Amino acid sequence: MTDWQDRIVGARMAVDTEFADRVEASGFSRQEWGLVMTATEFDIEDGDEPRLYADTSRLPDIMPEVEKVEERTPMGPGGQEESSGGILSNITSALGLGGDGGSSGDTEERVREAEELTQGYARELQRHLEEKGSWEDVVAAYRDGTDE
Repeated sequence: MTDWQDRIVGARMAVDTEFADRVEASGFSRQEWGLVMTATEFDIEDGDEPRLYADTSRLPDIMPEVEKVEERTPMGPGGQEESSGGILSNITSALGLGGDGGSSGDTEERVREAEELTQGYARELQRHLEEKGSWEDVVAAYRDGTDE
């Protein structure tokens, strides 16, 4: 981990808490979101107005694992059905009755949703850093690291 990334660890923990509602409203369980975030790297697009963004290039590679989590946990936390399907959806999909049964179209859709969520997370993280007055320090540390 680089120096600038070390500087955002605490902010990420705060944003994780703030962002939990958006994850809960998405098609991802907490476990699935954890895998998505593991495959996501944050970087800074440098320029006149530096911008934090999520590098999601590895998402297609981990999506089969995300889908396995969904298959193993048909019920969400506390026994509630998850927004990504729940028991009935999983049973009908397993029987080939619930849509296209996990086709690449579903995977592509889930990758797109994960990309949108992670980019939203990156925007929230940058906003949080700006509000706390540490965004400029993070950008400076990023620039110092790229000069070496």
